[in-house]
Amino acid sequence: MRAFRSAARTSALLAALACRETGPTEPPPVLQSLPRTLTDGERRAIEAANGFAFALLKRIDQRGADSTQFVSPLSISMALGMALQGARGSTLDAMRATLGFGSMTGEEIGASYRGLIDLLRGLDRQVEFELANSMWVNQNFAVDPAFAEVARRYFAAETGDLDFTAPSSVTTINTWVSDKTRGRITSILESIDPQEVLFLLNAIYFKGTWREGFDPAQTSDASFSGSGAPQSIRLMHRKGMMPYHDAEGFEAVDLSYGAAAYSMTVLLPKEGRTVNDLVQSLTPEVWSAMTTGFHQAEVDLFLPAFRLEYQRSLKDDLSSLGISAAFDPREADFAGIGADLFLTRVEHKTYVEVDEAGTTAAAVTGVGVGVVSLPRQVTFRVDRSFMFALRERLSGTILFLGKVTRLPD
Repeated sequence: MRAFRSAARTSALLAALACRETGPTEPPPVLQSLPRTLTDGERRAIEAANGFAFALLKRIDQRGADSTQFVSPLSISMALGMALQGARGSTLDAMRATLGFGSMTGEEIGASYRGLIDLLRGLDRQVEFELANSMWVNQNFAVDPAFAEVARRYFAAETGDLDFTAPSSVTTINTWVSDKTRGRITSILESIDPQEVLFLLNAIYFKGTWREGFDPAQTSDASFSGSGAPQSIRLMHRKGMMPYHDAEGFEAVDLSYGAAAYSMTVLLPKEGRTVNDLVQSLTPEVWSAMTTGFHQAEVDLFLPAFRLEYQRSLKDDLSSLGISAAFDPREADFAGIGADLFLTRVEHKTYVEVDEAGTTAAAVTGVGVGVVSLPRQVTFRVDRSFMFALRERLSGTILFLGKVTRLPD
């Protein structure tokens, strides 16, 4: 950790010196609006993803109140959104409800996701942003062609057929993950279960430079108070006008990247409140009031420079939110993908690094789809001594009972 801090500080100082040599550069013009009006479906998809985000974080927080959590709700929602396209009956209803889509049809949901993909890609040329989806199929499993077409059309999903019994399949899938996240996340799978016949993956990569950066010379060592013993951290400092919001129980600042299409919103609980109180109080309404209530204020900002990696298997969290049937081989209905399928797992990994220059973040979500085990085939070869009976089944009366040790010639 000391080596990392030293390297990061050296890099930041070199960047600052380079800026001094070339002179200050003006930030790009602020993007004042989206390049087009959002469709009703896209608005509903955004509202659904945000509502799902708060519900999921609350659920995770209830299971680990003293731990750090960092998820990408968009990545999770989109990966599950692909699986939703093949869900039917009560499984479809449960997934739509959990993800917040209400009564939207699969086609409406898919079209909304595709609209968001096209909109977010290239929205701010000052920011690196990649959102990618893929579908990996066991070569011995036949995916419904209509589902494969939906994955390509609505999710721009890359597709690949692999031999899931070969170790190289795990390597191929993990290589895709590493490529799409620029090496920040190098794997999502360690092995493939014999039941698993399909993986649906989403990857997100973000790299943004602060619109107004932090001077490395102003960064100092400080103590961070959280769960457990206090920690030594690097605390960045910037003072000036920035969006600020003062709410009941917390305050927030909004820090922009590039042309200000993307930003980091930092929420801090007020004295007497805990961060767990804050997590549990967040709702779409509270969030909307905050994002629309920012106003310019003179802020003396101190923000930690940090890097963290997070991973979590989300099966239990998602089941408790309402889609347990999707993971149950007896109840799941994914007839739109193929026969006798269920979700085996949802794996999620994230990465984030915040320093004086900006922020790099990545996320990967992998949804495993397995085939329900067929009844075990039994060989019953009567080629040795045996017994048999003739009986009346309903009353249980045995009519004849015998033992055969040799059959007549």
